[in-house]
Amino acid sequence: MLRRGLLPDRRAYTAALARLPPSRALRLFDALLHHLRHHHNKTNSLPDTAAFNAALSACADAGDCIRFRHLFDQMPAWNAPPDALTYNVLIKMCARAGRKDLVARVLHRILSSGLTPCATTFHSLVAAYVGFGDIPTAERIVQAMRERRTDICLLFRAVADDHIISHDQQSCVLEDIVKPWEQDEVPLLPKAYPPNSRVYTTLMKGYMNAGRVEDVVAMLRAMRREGETSPASRPDHVTYTTVISTLVAAGDMERARAVLEEMGQAGVAASRVTYNVLIKGYCQQLQAGKAKELLAVDMAEAGIQPDVVTYNTLIDGCVLTDDSAGAVALFNEMRERGIAPSAVSYTTLMKAFAASGQPKLAHKVFDEMEKDPRVAVDRAAWNMLVEAYCRLGLLESAKKVVERMKARGVQPDVATYGSLAKGIAVARRPGEALLLWEEIKEKEVDGEVVEALADVCVRAALFRKALEMVARMEEMGVEPNKAKYKRMYVDLHSRMFTSKHASQARQDRRRERKRAAEAFKFWLGLPNSYYATDWRLQDDGLN
Repeated sequence: MLRRGLLPDRRAYTAALARLPPSRALRLFDALLHHLRHHHNKTNSLPDTAAFNAALSACADAGDCIRFRHLFDQMPAWNAPPDALTYNVLIKMCARAGRKDLVARVLHRILSSGLTPCATTFHSLVAAYVGFGDIPTAERIVQAMRERRTDICLLFRAVADDHIISHDQQSCVLEDIVKPWEQDEVPLLPKAYPPNSRVYTTLMKGYMNAGRVEDVVAMLRAMRREGETSPASRPDHVTYTTVISTLVAAGDMERARAVLEEMGQAGVAASRVTYNVLIKGYCQQLQAGKAKELLAVDMAEAGIQPDVVTYNTLIDGCVLTDDSAGAVALFNEMRERGIAPSAVSYTTLMKAFAASGQPKLAHKVFDEMEKDPRVAVDRAAWNMLVEAYCRLGLLESAKKVVERMKARGVQPDVATYGSLAKGIAVARRPGEALLLWEEIKEKEVDGEVVEALADVCVRAALFRKALEMVARMEEMGVEPNKAKYKRMYVDLHSRMFTSKHASQARQDRRRERKRAAEAFKFWLGLPNSYYATDWRLQDDGLN
């Protein structure tokens, strides 16, 4: 529309801003403001406070403090004064910037600006402190709300004084918006704001994140009691799903299922998300039968249709139980129901074939994924195909996949190199280990990759390279398993260089290998020729 010189109605583009990813939303809003500066007569298109709030929310989601301040400062020029929702978004921005001290000042700013906070204001404040992991402060806010206090700003003044922290330069631009505490008199709320189910559930999520299972369950009971006299406090489907998620994470499927039954007795309908959480829990507990029963019986009776997440979770459950046939059956059932597979669906099915030692079938799934116009082949899919071949030590096939991957513009990452290293270890190909080591030794890789290559080199008596690798592991802060390498050396190489009948020429050729072996034994703490001398491996520069 903008390219054709057409300006959309503000309600239309405000809705678009709220739905787009942050970067695209901000680009769109900048383009709109640019066009509108030359068309002030288009009153239906001029941005209002709601439009600015949507753009500010995108800034908060992106963590862009400077852009937030720039847009906030433009609001008066467009006759779009900040409202309570603007400051709710500011709470989110300050939380995203890690500024506890500024979050504590926002309520004071709302009241001093003559605005009336809303219930969402207090939810945003509780959510901010839960996000900080500061559960005690979140609890104090909720308790003050339960006591119907109107002087909650006193609480926030104390909180602000307790959280004097260092901060980055970007977040400094937010300081002038909230302003420091200057007045001795603390403004009062125009009315009490008792906590609703949304506020309680947010605090409950804080308990869940902290692993406080019993506090989560106790809060559900308290909400049910309070809900008898205050309907706004009654647990809703989000509350019950949070409790079920907490119990699933704790591995307590029996109690999680009991909460589902309690949910039904309370007249609260379970959502698809609720069932997906339970299905995932059963799959993690290797109880795929109960997970499938939830889909076939409970969800069907409740009239809830499964989605791609439901099936992806079940397929992954089959992977955990080495049931590749079950994974294929679920994948086909999903498509028969008209549910389009996602990239995760294809990759998880490939994982099932990789785990069962069927790389060719994994490759067929990959080829089918490439043909599906609805799905983009991502790095995870490439890596799963590489892993499928490497599990069986089929290095040539794996290397062809990597070359094809590079040709498509997808560069190998830690997972790719990890699979290759494990494949080399399975195939016991020391030459490949040396080639891969030369490729990755200057890259950012994890200790497991280097350790797998070191294992191959130790087995092949390539002690110089093995010492390079264990030195790199130590630099990375990964402690090499010396006990393992001692066993490997004693079992495989303890009789090396002991032959008394080798020719002089042969002895000369193996002299350097013997020096490297003695250095490796020194590192292991085994008897060696270096104990009484200062030694150094020449050429390598390794001490």
